[in-house]
Amino acid sequence: MERYFNTEGLCVPEEHYMVRLDDRLSRIKQLFVDRGKYFVINRGRQYGKTTTLRALAKYLKDDYLVISMDFQMLSTASFENEEIFSDAFAETVIEVLEHMEEENKQELIEILVRFGREEYRSLRSLFVCLSRLNEEAGKPVVMMIDEVDSASNNQVFLDFLALLRGYYLERKNKSTFQSVILAGVYDIKNLKLKIRPEGEHKYNSPWNIAARFNLDMSFSTDQIARMLWEYEEDNKTGMDIHAIAKCVYEYTSGYPYLVSAICKLLDEEISESNDFKDMASVWTEEGIAEAVKILLKENTPLFDSMVKQLNIYKDLRNMIEEVLYQGKEVFYSPDVESINMGMMFGLLKEKNNHVVISNRIFEMRLLNMFIAEEAVKSEAYRYGQRDKNQFIRDSRLNMDLVLEKFVEYFTELYGENDERFVEAYGRKFFLLYLKPIINSVGNYYMEAQTRDAKRTDVIVDYLGEQFVIELKIWRGNEYNERGEEQLIGYLDYFHQKKGYMLSFNFNKRKEVGVKVMEVRDKVIVEAVV
Repeated sequence: MERYFNTEGLCVPEEHYMVRLDDRLSRIKQLFVDRGKYFVINRGRQYGKTTTLRALAKYLKDDYLVISMDFQMLSTASFENEEIFSDAFAETVIEVLEHMEEENKQELIEILVRFGREEYRSLRSLFVCLSRLNEEAGKPVVMMIDEVDSASNNQVFLDFLALLRGYYLERKNKSTFQSVILAGVYDIKNLKLKIRPEGEHKYNSPWNIAARFNLDMSFSTDQIARMLWEYEEDNKTGMDIHAIAKCVYEYTSGYPYLVSAICKLLDEEISESNDFKDMASVWTEEGIAEAVKILLKENTPLFDSMVKQLNIYKDLRNMIEEVLYQGKEVFYSPDVESINMGMMFGLLKEKNNHVVISNRIFEMRLLNMFIAEEAVKSEAYRYGQRDKNQFIRDSRLNMDLVLEKFVEYFTELYGENDERFVEAYGRKFFLLYLKPIINSVGNYYMEAQTRDAKRTDVIVDYLGEQFVIELKIWRGNEYNERGEEQLIGYLDYFHQKKGYMLSFNFNKRKEVGVKVMEVRDKVIVEAVV
């Protein structure tokens, strides 16, 4: 069967183009399983947790008896009480054992069958049964449970965790699992937060025995390149593998689903477009930009989950808006609930002791969402809609004129507002103004490396042409000159000869308007409001 890029569920090497996991599996075995650790793989939605677990089960089977189950296969009724849960759990283990090739599997199954015949069945008696199974297995037993979130609102599951913990602590005296691996979005320590929101119970987790699982599950540029090399071997597109891998990584930061989604769009959809003459032209930065544009318009489970979490956790949403619009620098602390939730859901990551959005695509999607919500009531958006037709000539965007008209609009409506107002809303108004002008044709994103409270670089992609715009708060001539140098460096990075500066200036003697400067070999268009 011809391999393809997969974004729906489990990935397998024989069927799909995927990043090879051998190094990751070896590290998990060496650092966790062989050492008898109990741990949790909690990552955001569609981060490759299930694929990793399935591959790990196969990787471990020569040395361990691996019982791998998915709590999504249990119904809500299975968690009604401990007797029902114990029966459902035992039946699931029997089903797993029936598909194994172990010589003694019938003896192990019989242990569980006898448990099912007992008159009184409880979690306690289930664990006595599981202990006996571990004694008779013939080799150490590893238990994996995927989608533990499915059970996280149930007290019976917390009691199950408590017994796992108890047997772990008594492992010198009682036979129990060599290693237990749980996987889901929610960190186990947050389960009581979901069940009992009152403060005194918030972090009283029965799973304080868990080892810290700190392996990076994102894909590196080199890993993406190796996946693309396999694709290139089969399809002979002529792509520059390293350049394409680097570009995909810059958009995704290696988020597994996003990497596969972009590649899938290039292979299956962009390749059918009349805008690209052959596969060599598809697998380019222009092709990736087109794939990103399509992806940002799709309703996917990942994006739906992101919106859902922001609607639930209002403090998280407010913090993300401040980071995106105002360049607010948020110091990283895992003890702040909004930060902890954002990290857990995969929306945020820690970088240089500060909180940043996980990847460029999330930033773009979030900006699009915030702007769409603001557009209904925004004067800036309405002015952009009103003016948009004058900025496009021969399918090219006149960014000089965009800045000129924005200066006129902003001065007219907000010229008398104080510094605090402009610092909070100035960049938001420009992005709202720009959005309807490039909508459906172009995209923009804010470069994370340059974002702070004083300056932000916005990169606009419009039909293959890039515009680098520095948005900054005026801090005097010396700071302005440093900004010019920073912009020149960034223009070199993007191989551009022309750049733009939009300065929000609070000097009463400022000259409002647009001027063109030549700085070394660059042309800089500066707009001052």
